[in-house]
Amino acid sequence: MHTLPIKMKRGILILWPLFYLSVANTATRNQASQTLEFDQLKISRNDMQRKQDSTLKNGTSPLVHRGPRNSLRGQDKIVSMPGQTGVTDFDQYAGYVTVDAKAGRALFYYFVEAPQDPSDKPLVLWLNGGPGCSSFGSGAMLELGPFSVHSDNKTLYKKRHAWNRVANMLFIEIPAGVGYSYSNTTSDYYNTGDQRTTDDAYTFLVNWLERFPEYQDRDFFITGESYAGHYIPELANLIVYKNRATNATSINLKGVAIGNADLDDNLTLRASYDYYWMHAMISGKAYRAIKDKCGFNGTYTKDCQNAMNVATQEKGNVDDYDIYAPICHDASNPSKSIDLLMSGDPCTNHYVSSYLNRPEVQRALHANTTGLGYPWMDCSSQHVFDNWKDSPETMLPSIKRLVSSGTRIWLYSGDMDAVCSFISTQYVLDILGLPIETSWRPWRIDNEQVAGYVVGYKGLVFATVRGAGHMVPYYQPRRALALFSSFLKGKLPPH
Repeated sequence: MHTLPIKMKRGILILWPLFYLSVANTATRNQASQTLEFDQLKISRNDMQRKQDSTLKNGTSPLVHRGPRNSLRGQDKIVSMPGQTGVTDFDQYAGYVTVDAKAGRALFYYFVEAPQDPSDKPLVLWLNGGPGCSSFGSGAMLELGPFSVHSDNKTLYKKRHAWNRVANMLFIEIPAGVGYSYSNTTSDYYNTGDQRTTDDAYTFLVNWLERFPEYQDRDFFITGESYAGHYIPELANLIVYKNRATNATSINLKGVAIGNADLDDNLTLRASYDYYWMHAMISGKAYRAIKDKCGFNGTYTKDCQNAMNVATQEKGNVDDYDIYAPICHDASNPSKSIDLLMSGDPCTNHYVSSYLNRPEVQRALHANTTGLGYPWMDCSSQHVFDNWKDSPETMLPSIKRLVSSGTRIWLYSGDMDAVCSFISTQYVLDILGLPIETSWRPWRIDNEQVAGYVVGYKGLVFATVRGAGHMVPYYQPRRALALFSSFLKGKLPPH
């Protein structure tokens, strides 16, 4: 019997046989800004839950370092982004918050306020997955922030459906070693995991709110995608616990929304092969072999691995994160990659990566790159994740705890993602067994064609987004903004 190796890919945890992925297949990832094969992770399955339960039970928390806030806030304000045309009608900030003064561990953030009535809009934290993909580069610059980068790698354009239209958006590069975030203690890069990431995120928020005190009582939401299916429930449960503790900084958490969430390792893997079969990507013979040989219970025989390998060969060179999306073949000549039947430039992530490595851009962002020793990357590998310390096999206990707290929970899925597919989320919902309050139905924008489907459970909402891949705001920006707006209001998207 063999335990299935866990492979880290850009923006998402993938559970595949070791032979499944090659560097060539890695390069097909639509959102990848580097051709990287993440190192194999060795994860202790039970350690994370034990640590998390101990944290919630005993009330232990990371040390919060307090300091002057007004001067730091002024230093963090962005005058203008290089390549930006015109003057923005919103304020934006970038800089660092120290989460461990002794170790010299500091997290980089980007904050953009709403252009209209920011004082009346909530504060929303966005987290990308990985673990270790940049919420700034992937989240803000590629998906849902106010700007993205032209193919010249230098100039910016405004995104029409940026989420700061309806909220004040905060992006953190977490953990240290991701993007511009760093530590002066090298061992920090090799001693991280879910628990430290959760602790550092909480410490960051407490200190950041001191720097921006007008947001301390503001409605607060956490959103993200992929492996943020770990980050978000863990952080939200810690906030709920801390809000109940005495003498704790209160964070006015109202809800969480997770896109194409990685919530259970075995269900995620099982659902991928179900997805291939349902979308005519593998043969019935290959699918039946997988169903016969694989129990998807954490232990995978050689026969199971062989069956999955046959299915992989049948599937061919397809971007699993959006099975119908074109692949970026040549970022220097994007016309070779653009499919006229598809919207968007599949090489945009390369433009973003090049832009964020420009010295004038790093100066404008107040980024400290002198101690990093490596260029900015949208996802970090060797610097952080050789020894990821803890990652629970399933997030169901954490989700159940969050449901019990009364926190608003939305899960949404782009229906073209085969990796963290809508099927895997539906498997999780079946296990949760929550009562249905609003039956499955389509949702639309302005009475146009169906934008997706939604079902309301007691304590949780699940929605799909038609035509979207793994990074929903990137593939379907208008639909993503409409869904996000409904989430903030606590109302199901319109029929």
